[in-house]
Amino acid sequence: MQQRATNLKNYFLKEINPVIRFLIVSDTILIGAAGLLGPVFALFIGEFIDGNSEAVAGIAAGVYLFSRSVLQIPIAHVLDKIRGEKDDFWMLIIFSGLTALIPLFYLIIHTPLQLYLVQFALGFFTAFTYPAYMAIFTRHIDKNKEGTEWGIYFTLTDITSAAFAVIGGYLAASAGFPTLIVTLVILSLFGVGMLWTIKPYIKLK
Repeated sequence: MQQRATNLKNYFLKEINPVIRFLIVSDTILIGAAGLLGPVFALFIGEFIDGNSEAVAGIAAGVYLFSRSVLQIPIAHVLDKIRGEKDDFWMLIIFSGLTALIPLFYLIIHTPLQLYLVQFALGFFTAFTYPAYMAIFTRHIDKNKEGTEWGIYFTLTDITSAAFAVIGGYLAASAGFPTLIVTLVILSLFGVGMLWTIKPYIKLK
């Protein structure tokens, strides 16, 4: 008889091919780390950035989303034109690393313009990582498990983001934003390091 329910082992990333497993683990860490700052980002702006914090926070979010959205499609188009996965892999590694380091600039900026420039750079870097990640994930996803594996991806990243949002609020209140940001960067770099484990499995030529 065909099994209709999702095997519990899948939620622990068993019976999933290694590329998908490591990609999910990496993004769970990266997105979870971003969740440390996300819910309290407006409070950070109010404390460390000059000007109207509400307006600055809205513009900062808009700059990031605009730069990422506008650049994603042309970058994805170029990556699709290059055969093999070598370009996808290296773009993912390089720009994920740069994205992980970007929050360090939050420690030294003080004006809205500086914040907008950092947000633009963050959007620019993630415009490379998203298409490259999705391309590799799509090529290696297990046949007949597409819905399950995407579901597991979103379930784990969402749960981790929720947990880290609570931790981030506590860290900001108890240890301060500098400690929170350094913690975010360290966790993010660990998540980027997990991406290196997929190298033996992808088609570099």
